[in-house]
Formats: sequence, C-alpha cells, structure tokens
Amino acid sequence: MGVPEKLAARMSMAEQHEYLRSRFSRRNLIRGGAVTLGAVTGGAFVTGATAQATVPTRRTAPAAGQADGSLVAPFGRHLAWGNDPRTEVSVSWQVPVAVKKPFIRVGAHPWDLSRRIDAEVRTLYTPAGVGASGDHTQYYLHAKLTHLRPGRTYYYGVGHQGFDPAEPHLLGTLGTFTTAPAHKAPFTFTAFGDEGVGYHGLANNALILGQNPAFHLHAGDIAYGDPAGQGKTADTGFDSRTWDQFLHQTESVAKQVPWMPAYGNHDMEAWYSPNGYGGEEARWTLPDNGPDRRNLPGVYSFVYGNTAVISLDANDISFEIPANLGISGGTQTTWLETQLKRYRAAEDVDFIVVFFHHCAYCTSTAHASEGGVRQEWVPLFEKYTVDLVINGHNHQYERTDVIKGGEVTRKLPIGGTAYPETDGVVYVTAGAAGRSLYAFSAPDSYEGHEHEVDSVASFVNTKEGKRNETVTWSRVRYLDYSFLRVDVTPAAKGRRATLTVSGIAETGARIDHFTVARTAK
Repeated sequence: MGVPEKLAARMSMAEQHEYLRSRFSRRNLIRGGAVTLGAVTGGAFVTGATAQATVPTRRTAPAAGQADGSLVAPFGRHLAWGNDPRTEVSVSWQVPVAVKKPFIRVGAHPWDLSRRIDAEVRTLYTPAGVGASGDHTQYYLHAKLTHLRPGRTYYYGVGHQGFDPAEPHLLGTLGTFTTAPAHKAPFTFTAFGDEGVGYHGLANNALILGQNPAFHLHAGDIAYGDPAGQGKTADTGFDSRTWDQFLHQTESVAKQVPWMPAYGNHDMEAWYSPNGYGGEEARWTLPDNGPDRRNLPGVYSFVYGNTAVISLDANDISFEIPANLGISGGTQTTWLETQLKRYRAAEDVDFIVVFFHHCAYCTSTAHASEGGVRQEWVPLFEKYTVDLVINGHNHQYERTDVIKGGEVTRKLPIGGTAYPETDGVVYVTAGAAGRSLYAFSAPDSYEGHEHEVDSVASFVNTKEGKRNETVTWSRVRYLDYSFLRVDVTPAAKGRRATLTVSGIAETGARIDHFTVARTAK
C-alpha cells in the first residue's frame, strides 16, 4: 500500500487516511461507509454508553455465517479502569469469529455470578493489501461495569450463545479484578513501554504478574501492528493480526490487572481513521474524561488511593514524528494544566504520576529527547511539582537526577531520595519491555555496576531538527529488558508519604531504586 515516500513525509495522519481509503475504494477492495460503534447495555452494573468510534467494515461482502458458539472460546481478555477505579472497571476481550449474543457475568463469588449482561461488539475490518495484512476481521467485545464496591474482589466470566462461563466445566475460564480502596492504603503498580510480541515481552509479563500490581501502565508503542511507526500510508509492514498475538500474550496479566495504555507513534494506524486511532478505539475502553475524545482517545486520568495518574498523547506535540502534530489545537496542554492544578489542590491526593510515550529526557542514540515535550509540558510538571514522569519510546532503561529548568537540582544516586516539593522532577525511560534494544553513547551504569560519568553526549528533537547537547542529568543507564515497579506508601497528615521506585530486569534483578518523598495532606 502507500504513496511515494516523499509525498507521505509531507502528509498529516488525516491526509494519509483519506488517501488510503480513496485508493482502496477505487480498487473495489471495500465498498460502503463505516459503522458507528455505540454501547450495548443491560442489566446490573452497566450504565450509559461508551465513547463512539468509526472504523471500516464490509457491507457488500457476503454475510459470514456465525460459528457454533460452543466451539468458540473468548481470548485476549484485558481490563481497564473507568473514570473512578473504586467503582468502575471495563472488561474487553476478543473472539476469533462472529458469535451470537456476547455477554459478561460478574459476582462476588465464582458460584454466584450475575445474570447475563450484554456486551458491545466492535468489528474491525482490514482488507488484504493494507500493509502485510490478509483479509481480516477482528471482533472486539466490551462491557463497562459500574456501581461496584470499593476495595472488593469480583469474579467475572465472558461468553456468548453456546459458551456460558457459569457452566461447571467452564468455571476455569473465570477471571478476577479488585477495585480501588475507598481510602488511602499501600499499593504497587508497574509500568513499561514498547512491548510488542515476543519472548522478552512474555518474560516481563510473567515477572509483572508476580509483583501483584493494582494496575499496569503501558507508556505507548503497544503491539507494533505498524512496525515502521511513522504514521504513514507507506508503512507497508502494518499487520492487524499482530494485535491478536499481543492480546494473547498479555492476557495472563491483563485479565486481572487493569492495563492502562498511552498511545505512541507505533499506535497510529492510518487505515482506520483520520487521527490513526480508530483501531485503538475498537480494542480498548479507557476512561473518557480527557479533553478531546474524538482526536485524543488515549488522554485521560484517574485516582487510585492517594495517587493521581495522567495519561498523555505526545504524538500531539512531537517534532520528531509529526504525523499528528498539533491535532488537539492546544486543548491537551490546557487540560493537563487544569488536571495538575486540581490534583495538587485535592486533599486526598498526595502524588501525581504522569506517563506518555516520547521522552522528555533521555540519551538514547535512537530518539533521545523530544523538544515538544520540553516546550509544552515540562514547565507544567515543574510548576505543579509532578512526582514522577514515566516514558517509553527509547528501548532501554534510563533514569535522571532531579531536574528543574533543564538543570540538575539534586543528584539522585541509586537508593537516594527526591523531594519534588522543593527540588524538581525525576524522569524514567522504561522502554525496554520487549522490542529490540537501542544503544547509549555512554557506558551502562546501574545497581551493582555503577559507572558514573560527568556528562553524556546526546541530542534533542526540535522544530528545526536534531540539536546536539551535552547533559549531566543521566544517572542510571541499563541496556537490557526491564520494567518499572512503584510501591506507594501513604502517611499520616504532615508526615512523609513515599513512592519507592525500582527498575527490575527481565532476569528479576533490581537495576535501580530510589524514593520520592512528599509531605502527606
């Protein structure tokens, strides 16, 4: 598929989408418009409608016969928080072929599940010739559960006509989730970016499950259905079937741990919608409290315990990969400041964690730092004393000292403590979840193998192109597969609440640890 490379480089994501759809229409590979997806609701726990998305479908193809439901098993279960993790959870899954009357059951005990609650079906069609994809239809199913009780563990089963998880021989297919507590309590969460499909992703997932996290943050570049990651119609390696593999791979964790993604450059898929996110909207049901659900479906926030978490879409401000540059018209940055101001003033919030894809500060020889992030968001992180920023994009682990105004305000050795109220912000690149690794220009330096240097040669992506810089803030560098574990410990009012942040290698070894301390409200 695609357009000449020189032309594609000048096209926005919306222009690429229009070109691709018109090209395939002329070739009669797909006829007719699109399907608008709304929520199918019913029964206890379910209210309202989920965000709508427009994705391609076939109208002129012969109607596909539905398989015997007893021979079709759901797969790829993945959870996500709703707007309030204390009372809302979305359950999503796939089926390999069309089924009748998909549903979910949920209850406090595996032997006492609710009646059937209808699920929403989002059908995603990709014709042969769009990248490397074969003629492929994917069936994503979603149920948004509301009015749950805080701090409660629930059992759930997903099914359809002919496959009822409440049947004794199918009880082994049940999953569980636990809602956020009503009050401040210790908890753990994990994070990484740039996973893709492969054995390193599997290895990290196995370790993450063992951390017993309350939720997991995925800082963009999720499955790599589009391996080129330029947001171009010339990205010929795109294969929608990669997502089937990915959701199989992550199910062991995501079926019981809410999996909260931000979108990266490899998550823009030009075929499905003008903003590149039509495919993502078919696959995920995320909180809908962001500034612009139409253009930025991966921007949202939630509060768990004493910690506010904000997901941003750095494609909107990326100079390096500008396919969606400026898509929000500035509304995302305005919304971000509103959220930061609100959370910093909230009596029940001690910590603010922000995650997104492109790095504010990194010395990778591949992408290094994103000037758009430094220009638009870093001043807000400093103004509202954000406690931790987590990025992906660069396939390695790197952690900074404490930074403010582009300078080191406090060296943060392994095992050290940062005080964001007075010192500044700590940035962690956790992009070594599974894809092939990049490189550093300086030696690795990590727990048990420290190799300190005075400065590191790097660059930042600006509107005018790459600008070389020499930095002194690169404290920990680890070039192998890893993820992030964060242990949150509340405290009585006036005492120090803490985030204990650890870098964990694929081997299980700890490669970094530090503490962020803040006076509890």
